[in-house]
Amino acid sequence: MPKQYTTDAIRNVAVVAHANTGKTKLIEALLYTSGGLDRIGSVQAGTTVSDFDPDEIERKTTLAVTPIIAEWEGYKINLLDTPGYEDFYGELECALRVADSALILVDGESGVEGGTEKVWDAVRKVNLPRAVVINKLDLDGADYEKALTSIEEVIGETPVKIHIPIGAGASFKGIVDVFSMRAWVYAADGKTYEETDIPDDIAGLAEEAREALVEAAAEGEESLMEKYFDEGELTQDELYRGLRASIAEGRFVPALCCAAETGVGANGVLDFLAHCMPSPTDHPIEATVNGQAIELTADPSGPLAAFVFKTVYDPFAGRVSLIRVYSGTLKPETVVNARTGETERIAKVAMQHGKQSLEATAIVAGDIGSVAKLEETKTNDTLTRADKKVVIAPVQFSRSNVRLAVYPATDGDDDKLSVALTRLHEEDPTFIVERDSSTHETIISGFGEQHISVMLARAKRKYNASARTQSPKIAYRETISRGVKGVDYTHKKQSGGSGQYARVVIDVEPTPRGAGYEFVDKIFGGAIDQQYRPSVDKGIQQMLKDGTLIGFPIVDVRVTLVDGKTHPVDSKDIAFQTAGRGAFRSALEQAGVVLLEPIMSVEILCPDETMGDIIGDMNSRRGRVMGMDQIGRRQVIKAQVPLAELDRYQTDLKSMTSARGSFTMQLSHYEEMPRDQQEKVVAELRGEDE
Repeated sequence: MPKQYTTDAIRNVAVVAHANTGKTKLIEALLYTSGGLDRIGSVQAGTTVSDFDPDEIERKTTLAVTPIIAEWEGYKINLLDTPGYEDFYGELECALRVADSALILVDGESGVEGGTEKVWDAVRKVNLPRAVVINKLDLDGADYEKALTSIEEVIGETPVKIHIPIGAGASFKGIVDVFSMRAWVYAADGKTYEETDIPDDIAGLAEEAREALVEAAAEGEESLMEKYFDEGELTQDELYRGLRASIAEGRFVPALCCAAETGVGANGVLDFLAHCMPSPTDHPIEATVNGQAIELTADPSGPLAAFVFKTVYDPFAGRVSLIRVYSGTLKPETVVNARTGETERIAKVAMQHGKQSLEATAIVAGDIGSVAKLEETKTNDTLTRADKKVVIAPVQFSRSNVRLAVYPATDGDDDKLSVALTRLHEEDPTFIVERDSSTHETIISGFGEQHISVMLARAKRKYNASARTQSPKIAYRETISRGVKGVDYTHKKQSGGSGQYARVVIDVEPTPRGAGYEFVDKIFGGAIDQQYRPSVDKGIQQMLKDGTLIGFPIVDVRVTLVDGKTHPVDSKDIAFQTAGRGAFRSALEQAGVVLLEPIMSVEILCPDETMGDIIGDMNSRRGRVMGMDQIGRRQVIKAQVPLAELDRYQTDLKSMTSARGSFTMQLSHYEEMPRDQQEKVVAELRGEDE
């Protein structure tokens, strides 16, 4: 059974970076150095603690947030391994919600990359304290100072050095610890080291770093600032205390260094996380208790608030809920789901360490753990108690922009695929599954093509549900270009016995875009009996559903019933429905049916230097640039673009911006297609029907 730690001895750290920067390898090195592993595992061989899922092993990359436990000098450090690829940033958003700080890795050779900017933005968006680790300093071409300069130039933040490397590339053999002003020279195992004096060639650099570090720590507390002014120095414990306060308030970004492949510097990273990164007690969260907004602190004796940040379906344990306890203590008991109001029975609680669930007696405020086999609880739910119902706001996931229509690969497997897609959405809420009533397709959405590919591979592996995909049909709309008056239609049917008779006269006119359908009854007197007038409306609405041009719904029309005639014997509801349809069909033939296409509001975040290319590309897609905003060293381009022109746009944007750009889109409105585009679409869709 794992050791129980107090809240102030817990650190929840999200490890984030551009893909292939060495997050998973660093976690392996931290576990090895702290005694949690006998040797550092390999991503390539699929032997790491955090990348245990078959899809991760096959693709040799992290695909899901995974909690890992490292214990160091009386502290429990919950490391949250996160994906580096943008396609899986929903997992990153989960991790950042439940972390109290972020450790951002930067490649010592490449410096800040496109993914570095994006994860840094994500961390800043949720206002998390952060530190940076310059990794891979053992590679040829690695340059610590150059990597730090790239952070200043691209990110706009100036790191404060905690470590200074001794050597670089093949000669990287140790680090200077600015806290102790001693050099650590490592043995071949990367774990043991000898403490020595600082080499003469970097002594001056170390003195400068020490002065900056002490100033940053002094800013953390007024009493420390006074002592610094009086004495010009702080003790190591005072440095830790002051830095922790300054980091928690986001005043500066500490910079560390290491070579995760060999483990050099891992002990320094562990020291820093334990002594300087904020604990859960430093990171309260907004919540509601019995409907009243409060700032919830990490108090083990407080009201229970256990937030589900991730759901996993395990073949043996069933549904496993990964949980961060923000307040109170979670133990085997009966709790309440704040969203549903229903009770859930917790049989066991556990600490999650990679794929291992380590049974525990309780999960205290501030800690991360797991619960298996909850009946109805899903991601973003809060487990609480009936007397003090605490609700933690759900994670607001970014929009999924890549859409595909999905079909079962084998006829008759619709139900099997439906179950698989539903389960996958529960595991990853950014994988959206919806039914388009206009095109009669099931549409799946994800952050990227790789995201969707992984989810469908998982559907096949876990649920034996194979699928095929294609670009989704565009949900066009039809409307009329002009009004017509006095359309007269008579329905008469006589085949022995009771017949059918109805005559209607209607006016039809277009309405403003987005106004929808309107039926106006302007019959005066008894030309049509009152009981049959709604039947005319009903018949017209039946026509609206399927259109006349290419079978899409008709919108933005007003139909006015102006005249008609009722037969005393043969008139009935079905007759006036038929007459309504016939009159409306005749009106459409005269009114010039046109095609409307969906227009998307798009926001594109891109580097300054790529703005011209992106605007030119928008124009080529029939887009209209509506405005631009400057954010730091990047631009936000706001545009309106036809949905039909955005197929595979994510791939094109990555190419134009070297993966540094991103975009979001949402439906803005419908508008009439240009005549040449309409003719092309109509011909294509009619050809498909044939």
